[in-house]
Amino acid sequence: MPRSPILLNKYYAEPSVFIPENLLREARRQKLLAGARVPRICVLDPDGDMVRWLVSSRRAERDSRWPCYHTDLFTFTQDDTPFGIIGCAVGAPFAVLVAEELFASGCELLISVTSAGQIVAINNPPYFVLIEKALRDEGTSYHYLPPAEFSHIAPGLLSMLDYVFAHTPVPMYRGATWTTDAPFRETASAIGCCRDLTIMAAEMEAAALYAFAEARQKPVVCLAHVTNRMARIEGDFEKGIADGSQDALRVIALIAHAWMSHQPAVG
Repeated sequence: MPRSPILLNKYYAEPSVFIPENLLREARRQKLLAGARVPRICVLDPDGDMVRWLVSSRRAERDSRWPCYHTDLFTFTQDDTPFGIIGCAVGAPFAVLVAEELFASGCELLISVTSAGQIVAINNPPYFVLIEKALRDEGTSYHYLPPAEFSHIAPGLLSMLDYVFAHTPVPMYRGATWTTDAPFRETASAIGCCRDLTIMAAEMEAAALYAFAEARQKPVVCLAHVTNRMARIEGDFEKGIADGSQDALRVIALIAHAWMSHQPAVG
C-alpha cells in the first residue's frame, strides 16, 4: 500500500523558503502600513465569541496596523494585562498560519481557546480542559514534527499552570483531546477509540499548535471549552453568560499571570 503524501518529503531540519516575516513585509508594503509589534500575549478565539463580546462591550479595539491578509487583530485589557486577540481562525492550518504571523510580530505567549465536543463525560458542559496532549488526526502537525500519536504542551509551561488550577473560578480539568480536520466525520467507532485512550474532547487546532510550538520553541497553551455533546441532545451548545466569553477571559488572565510571574524582570 502506498504511503500517504502527508508523510513523505518532510525535511524537519530544513528551513522553509516561505516565511511569515516576508509575507508580513509584503502585506505592509501593499497596505502602506508601518511595522508594529503585537501585544506580548495573544489569544486565538476560533469561535469568535470573545471578540464579538469584547467589541460589543466596547472593551476591544481593532488594531489597524495588523498586516495579515486574512484576519483582524483586536487589543483589549483584562485584569490590567494587555492582550491581542484574533477571532474565527478555525482549524489546524488556519490557526498555525496565524500563530506563525503573531510570533513573527512580537507575540511571546499564545493562548488558544476553542470550543470542543465531549468524548469522556466528566461533567455536564460547559467546562474547560487544559489540553496536555492532542491526538494528531489532522494534517498540519506532520509538516512540523515527525509522525507520532500525540503532540504535547511544553512540560515547563505545563508546570507553570498549576497556579491556574489553584485559582480557577470555573470548572476546569486537564487531559487529552482529539484534533480532527473533519468534524462531521466523528463516527461512533472513532469516538469509541478515543474513549479507549481517555480522550476528553474533540477539537480542531491543538495538535497542530503544539507541534508548531515544539518545532519553533514557542510557548503555546491550548484550552478546550467543552460546550456540547456533538448536538446529540436538544439544547446543546450552550456556553454560558456572554457565550462563555467572561469565563474564558478569566481563565486566560490566570494563564497570563502564571506565565508572566515566571518571566525575567525587565530593567
